[in-house]
Amino acid sequence: MTRKLVNHDDIRQWTAARAGNPAMADGPVGADPVLRLVFGQQQLNAGENQYGDRPGGIDLVSWEEWFEVFEKEKLALLVEDEKPGVLDDYHEYVERD
Repeated sequence: MTRKLVNHDDIRQWTAARAGNPAMADGPVGADPVLRLVFGQQQLNAGENQYGDRPGGIDLVSWEEWFEVFEKEKLALLVEDEKPGVLDDYHEYVERD
């Protein structure tokens, strides 16, 4: 079962519980950056931590920057319901209803 998160505190808590961070990837020229949440090894390969070219152009960003794009695009974060003993980091960006 899935649920949609729109509240900023809920999204921060969900991400923090999975040791994740907000990030953005380069979008097409002239377009907004693409929102990402990165976990584990992705964090090590993002932004300042990456030597040479950044794979996919992923940069760690502040929550303020991340939520600015999140609100501008009127998105919601679709996540799996929590299961006892499992912190699944599956997520998807969807339009708000």
